[in-house]
Amino acid sequence: MNPNGSAELNDGHRIPVLGFGTFAPEEVPKSLVKEATKIAIGAGFRHIDSAYFYQNEEEVGLAIRSKIADGTVKREDIFYTSKPGNGLHPTDENGQLLFDTVDLRDTWEAMEKCKDAGLAKSIGVSNFNRRQLEMILNKPGLKYKPVCNQVECHPYLNQSKLLDYCKSKDIVLVAYGALGSQRCKPWINENAPYLLEDPVLCAMAEKHKQTAALISLRYLLQRGIVTLAKSFNEKRIKENMKVFEFQLSAEDMAVIDSLNKNYRYAPADFTAAHPDYPYSDEY
Repeated sequence: MNPNGSAELNDGHRIPVLGFGTFAPEEVPKSLVKEATKIAIGAGFRHIDSAYFYQNEEEVGLAIRSKIADGTVKREDIFYTSKPGNGLHPTDENGQLLFDTVDLRDTWEAMEKCKDAGLAKSIGVSNFNRRQLEMILNKPGLKYKPVCNQVECHPYLNQSKLLDYCKSKDIVLVAYGALGSQRCKPWINENAPYLLEDPVLCAMAEKHKQTAALISLRYLLQRGIVTLAKSFNEKRIKENMKVFEFQLSAEDMAVIDSLNKNYRYAPADFTAAHPDYPYSDEY
């Protein structure tokens, strides 16, 4: 596994196994998201994850464009993930598209048409449980099955059953919340356990002379999970790229497996009454 490592998707495209997450609470200035994205690309991140809902795709897109302009990357080097809301593409202040194509869109409605039209290279889903995935996979006339399912995943919620199911269907599991929670309101309970202070992770970090964050990221990557790392701190962004410099043993992995609590930092309780609420099922 190396910084250029990627996983093959079921449509023939490839996705970098380590991605940079750009979601930020409202109190984080959008300018900071832009600068952090530029730092991430400079540090070696080539998979950038965003969404219409994050309300920062303009800044993220401009950051990517600036790193293309200064010669750090080419457009084809960047795997950009978006999740559409009312609009289908990130635009600048003049309404101009920042990209001609988007590599991954995590909702299914109309996505097959987007792929056929060349507006998306690959199409996947987010926060789907097994039953919801099966609804797509068993859909009459299905043209393209999801290449991935992006879900919350970390040592306290290791998603082992969903991971096994996705692997059996050749669907890549993508982890968000890989470092636990930044306790951003209103999404996260302020009394939520702080993953990166877990004594087991901290002891393992000391053993490997790494950080607890790197242990958590490495744990997910070694399970074949594409992993999103989010930080707006330059030192930590660069530090997260060190995840490729060490390896956890089978014994280490088993110890971290034992930390699973099926604890969800972002249960989206405000949607719990919806008939399609995904977290009522076991997985």
